[in-house]
Amino acid sequence: MVSNLAQRKKVGRLMTAPSNNDPVFVLVHGAWHGAWCWSRTLPLFQQAGYHAHALNLTGVGERAHLLSAQINIATHAADVVETVKTHEWPRVVLVGHSYGGMVITQAAHHLMTAYPGVLQRLVYIDAHVPQNGESWAGVQSEETRRLRLAEGAANGGVYLSPPDALKFGLEGADRDWVNRRQTPQPFGVYDDPVRIDDAALAQCHRSYINCVGNVLSGLEISRARVKGNPLWRYLEITSGHDPMVSHPDELVAMVIGSEKQPLQK
Repeated sequence: MVSNLAQRKKVGRLMTAPSNNDPVFVLVHGAWHGAWCWSRTLPLFQQAGYHAHALNLTGVGERAHLLSAQINIATHAADVVETVKTHEWPRVVLVGHSYGGMVITQAAHHLMTAYPGVLQRLVYIDAHVPQNGESWAGVQSEETRRLRLAEGAANGGVYLSPPDALKFGLEGADRDWVNRRQTPQPFGVYDDPVRIDDAALAQCHRSYINCVGNVLSGLEISRARVKGNPLWRYLEITSGHDPMVSHPDELVAMVIGSEKQPLQK
């Protein structure tokens, strides 16, 4: 990857390109969300002396007009890889929230294959952690899977409707803010498996931030997969499922500090 890092002024969601060896934090939102959900964290990264970029996946948020049945996990992984490639960032940390864990896992595989040395770390925030051949549907409970597959079938395989943000543990103004902005999730990503090299990814610096106040079910498989696993760094935050909304200061500190978190024993 070309490393032409001329200083840029802050434009939109992009912080100026780093002039030192620090990586850029690439923030990948979860289902029904968009880049907007990271808006409270971006200035905090900047205040701490780091650079962060919140991208918007195809078909949701400000790109909801592109919603279609053709969007799949490869589409969203390409959103991430092409963002890194276009900005010519030589070092990145991929941060995925919820469904975004599926995306950064697939994107990490592509980055490690095509651009060795660019990916520095993976940070999962209350996120799904798939293994090769697993889909988002495959790391959820049978009941959740049944309901979502039925909804997708009923609308021609186009979308999954957003839940009330109350399910994310949000209340009052935060709940209203998220509910106003949520958009339908492309259904094509739901049962589409990742194609990755599990052994190669196991060598990557990976951290998991578990939202222990989360009232949303569906993450049990991924949490069990990482908690107590000596290949993972594990942290806990007392918050609902959307800490970037409800606890931005604490979350940013954890994301940055996860680099020095020891592996579990």
